[in-house]
Amino acid sequence: MISWWLITQSHLFPCVSLQVINAIEQDYRLPPPMDCPAALHQLMLDCWQKDRNSRPRFAEIVNTLDKMIRNPASLKTVATITAVPSQPLLDRSIPDFTAFTTVDDWLSAIKMVQYRDSFLTAGFTSLQLVAQMTSEDLLRIGVTLAGHQKKILNSIHSMRVQMSQSPTAMA
Repeated sequence: MISWWLITQSHLFPCVSLQVINAIEQDYRLPPPMDCPAALHQLMLDCWQKDRNSRPRFAEIVNTLDKMIRNPASLKTVATITAVPSQPLLDRSIPDFTAFTTVDDWLSAIKMVQYRDSFLTAGFTSLQLVAQMTSEDLLRIGVTLAGHQKKILNSIHSMRVQMSQSPTAMA
């Protein structure tokens, strides 16, 4: 969980501990953070094994991280999102992206409409294009406040999850 938080600097679980425990008991695991290397996400999944004897020991974790650092090429493959997070764990403020047809609708839903002109001027005129945005793109179009960047990037990540489950939903 700590590695996921370090990468995203956000909390996916805005709920009580009992809900988190129940979700984990039902084999729910967090999806990979946006642009997370596949090797690192696999380490996270290994650490989240239900059976504590199946989890890597601290020395193994350090060894794996050391190998990743010494072989940066192993970090180039980005993890893919394979499942939609279970509904009870979703932040209630995350909208259903399949309901939006325009960037303006999406920005309004996440209360970031002040960036509408910036998105459109920079050529991010469809949700498909927005879903490909990176933190560098946000800086380039003038989203400089860290909280706004985080909110938009988390929303883009959620959009990618929904799009991966229904690729034709947002044409």
